[in-house]
Amino acid sequence: MNIDKNLCTRAADNIRILAATMVENAKSGHPGGAMGGADFANVLYSHFLVTDPDDPQWLARDRFFLDPGHMSPMLYATLFLTGKYTIDDLKAFRSWGSVTPGHPELDVARGVENTSGPLGQGHVMAVGAAIAERFIVERFGDVWAHKTYAFISDGGIQEGISQEAARIAGHLGLSNLIMFYDSNGVQLSTNCDAVSEEDTAMKYRAWNWNVLEIDGTDPQAIADALEQALAEADRPTLIIGRTIMGRGCVTADGTSFEGQCSTHGQPISKSGADYNLTVAHLGGNPANPWDVFPAVERLYAERKEQLRGIVAGRKAEQKRWAEANPELAARLKDYLAGSVPEVDYAAITHKPGIATRAASANVLAALAKSVGNMIVSSADLANSDKTDAFLKVTGAFSRHNFKGAFLHAGVSELAMAVICNGIALHGGLTAACGTFFVFSDYMKPAVRLSALMQLPVKFIWTHDAFRVGEDGPTHEPVEHEAQIRLMEELRNHAGGRSVLVLRPADAAETTVAWQMAMENTATPTALILSRQNVADLPAASGDRFAEAQQARRGGYIINKVEDPDVVLVANGSEVATLVEVASLVAAQGVKAQVVSVPSLGLFLNQDAEYRHSVIPPHIPAYGLTAGLPSTLRPVIPEGEIYGLVHFGASAPYQVLDEKFGFTAENVAKNVLKYVPNAKKTEKK
Repeated sequence: MNIDKNLCTRAADNIRILAATMVENAKSGHPGGAMGGADFANVLYSHFLVTDPDDPQWLARDRFFLDPGHMSPMLYATLFLTGKYTIDDLKAFRSWGSVTPGHPELDVARGVENTSGPLGQGHVMAVGAAIAERFIVERFGDVWAHKTYAFISDGGIQEGISQEAARIAGHLGLSNLIMFYDSNGVQLSTNCDAVSEEDTAMKYRAWNWNVLEIDGTDPQAIADALEQALAEADRPTLIIGRTIMGRGCVTADGTSFEGQCSTHGQPISKSGADYNLTVAHLGGNPANPWDVFPAVERLYAERKEQLRGIVAGRKAEQKRWAEANPELAARLKDYLAGSVPEVDYAAITHKPGIATRAASANVLAALAKSVGNMIVSSADLANSDKTDAFLKVTGAFSRHNFKGAFLHAGVSELAMAVICNGIALHGGLTAACGTFFVFSDYMKPAVRLSALMQLPVKFIWTHDAFRVGEDGPTHEPVEHEAQIRLMEELRNHAGGRSVLVLRPADAAETTVAWQMAMENTATPTALILSRQNVADLPAASGDRFAEAQQARRGGYIINKVEDPDVVLVANGSEVATLVEVASLVAAQGVKAQVVSVPSLGLFLNQDAEYRHSVIPPHIPAYGLTAGLPSTLRPVIPEGEIYGLVHFGASAPYQVLDEKFGFTAENVAKNVLKYVPNAKKTEKK
């Protein structure tokens, strides 16, 4: 493709001026990188990226994932030229209530495919979207094929997650993934050569990527590289573009101020360059820097009409496909609508007294047979976190083979979680991933962005407490439940609790937890599951599954007692212990009501009447948790809570139960001491 280099440079200069002006107007931001990356952004959007100007949600659109969210002025300015933003939107950059926040937040209607900011995550979401595209094409045909583009900076390349994701993308041969590396050699506080001497091209070639090295300021070189990338059918492509930080910046005497670290994270006028002269140097009018050059306006108007023609042809082809394949078309429509699949959860059977991770496996096996648009992943622990139940039914992805539905992520917990976010962002699919609960530490940045974007990803965390046992304190989560439950307290932009956290108490409750997770399309869900076997809870009706449906209210009574002396509260494995404790204290004349609270957030959402009927405020409450005592404090504001306040140890879990005071006998002894003291306090 021969392009008009002068016109493209003019358009990129327009983006540079707008980006610098947005930061100048906001008195904060990052202009330098945006000015350097403008040449690629312009060529991509004015000549290559295929989207529908009139239907931003069109499934077969190309996606663009920005990794360095601080380069948002480049993205907003480019999308402004496409008609997605107004000048007033750009003027409101970084201000309260604006649609142009400092770092981009998911807004598909305006062309923003992902929330970005924490370096490294944006391009890994692109890997997830590329996997999702291959999954859909495998099932519905090439008529739905599209490309996924990513933009990464020097900082993103340095993040460890980039290595995890590059290995996975290269191994799978994601030729539909094209990534531009904005290599300007400058970062926020230093030049890159102060921290790294690596050969990035060699590194990506070792991961089986098609690597192209170009002058990232040359529009024709960019176009040629993109054409080569589009023709690549075997590997993902990395285009390493040598760009210039703060391209076009000049000082008060007209001297070039390009390539300076100071232009990275502050307005041009504060960096040592002269803002007005820089605008003029780039061909703009310092008195009205928001102007769009007429030739650039025409360039983007013509591209919009070209896209309408391209999309019309593609949609006509898709219509013919739908007419020839009505059943597949109906299925795809359901997938895109986010319809909750019909699964007979009541028919899922479990052996008595199994670990909740094993119960989860039984549910996953059923989901594998019933849910055709679900992808599950594990970080080299499938046979231990029991996600292999899904794998055994569906099969795993392999190079150029997406007939299966399971991603072996390898030992890459963070990349796995971010890839699942990307799968969810693509649309039409459900993503879930599993590992040990203690390794959720590696995943928290991804969980946070998942919550911020309100993505319905399912996080499966097994080996949930010190009862991991012999593996010792490195593998025994103690503080982790309290940490993830903070996300239940944190509200998302829609006003809801940002994550649904579920720690089920037995097999039936695990089935219901999975049912709730699959029905939850508004937020991520965390499933916290046991390694060891747990006793099934009693069911007064004889139907434990039906009674476990009460978990939908976050907490409920396991054994209703008239005028109880104490209410025993827990979730997960500890509930079964409290059932045993209730029998022991009953022999001493103390009536105990047992409550399971798998979701503190859902329970706190209930009205006061319901909450007080389950945990009456006038009756002493005693909580038991294998985590920090603070875990249960939101639902037991004044009662006693027994938990773990130290790291675990290496020994069989039965020994740890005894040594840490978690046997039913020891807990019963504590309850018997607590109840009379609590009643004395009440009388006072």
